Amino acid sequence: MEAIARLNNVPTSPRKMRLVADLVRGQRVGSALSVLKFTPNHASIRLEKLLLSAVANWQAKNPDLKLEEADLYVKTIQVDSGRMLKRLRPAPQGRAHRIRKRSNHVTLIVDAFNSEVTADEVETKENAN
Repeated sequence: MEAIARLNNVPTSPRKMRLVADLVRGQRVGSALSVLKFTPNHASIRLEKLLLSAVANWQAKNPDLKLEEADLYVKTIQVDSGRMLKRLRPAPQGRAHRIRKRSNHVTLIVDAFNSEVTADEVETKENAN
């Protein structure tokens, strides 16, 4: 069963966030956390907290399963552009240059490798209810 965590309006450009997101896409949670911990980019701090939040969401959805046995991995990580603040900077000869302060939205989905449920398990769960 997968768990989702979202981070909206992060004041970092999407391009810089995607550089860090590409490092952890498809990795196991333990190795992804260690990669994010030792990556010097500022975006890695926010992604590390987001990954921990996704793991906590997974634990809340699956209270009867142990985290160590679940073998979690980063199933999907998506970085979209958010709102853009537009500012003006004075330029020579009375002109102005536009400054675009970009932000982004990050969606992270964590899933377990052994989450494939067979049809027999689904039937027994339905019959139990």
